Amino acid sequence: MIPAHDALARLRDGNRRFATDAARSDALTSQSRRAELAARQQPFAIVLGCSDSRVPAEIVFDQGLGDLFVIRVAGNIVAPSQIGSVEFAAAQYDTRLVVVLGHSQCGAILATLAELQQPTEKQSPNLRSIVDRVRPAVEGVLRDHRGHDAATLVREAVRANIRTSTEQLRHGSPLLEQLIHDQGLRIVGAEYSLEMGTVEFFDDA
Repeated sequence: MIPAHDALARLRDGNRRFATDAARSDALTSQSRRAELAARQQPFAIVLGCSDSRVPAEIVFDQGLGDLFVIRVAGNIVAPSQIGSVEFAAAQYDTRLVVVLGHSQCGAILATLAELQQPTEKQSPNLRSIVDRVRPAVEGVLRDHRGHDAATLVREAVRANIRTSTEQLRHGSPLLEQLIHDQGLRIVGAEYSLEMGTVEFFDDA
């Protein structure tokens, strides 16, 4: 088992390599590595990230097969299936770090802002279910940053949504709460910059 602080250091180092074009090319996806993982896995971190095609966690953190347990959903929202997936990995594989990874210019955030500012009459109920989970964080930003420019609203809404998802994981599961209290599980938020390629971990990281 890799402690949360060591896992976080590995992610920081990996992102530093990625952002500086120094990503590794050794044995991350080799045949021997595939054979090694066929029987078992022990990912050192769980990443709940956005489905955006520009933010593949393994690449952004310069990790290989078997390193990360990745859950991806538009807007990095937290719903029962995402909580269950985090619970599964944390309990089954003794993974002690969970990262909620949002990113700049998130489409789900942009869609939610647009819906709140100019509601549509006919929106897919499935899409609405995502917007409705992002809505509470974004509503607060619209209220607190009234009159700010669009770029500021998007940036603050992305960060508010990450923090909301992080808190939902910390306090929405008795199992995760128990692992946090008794076994050193750590749940942190982070934001990936599409423009810079860097990941900023929030203050509690």
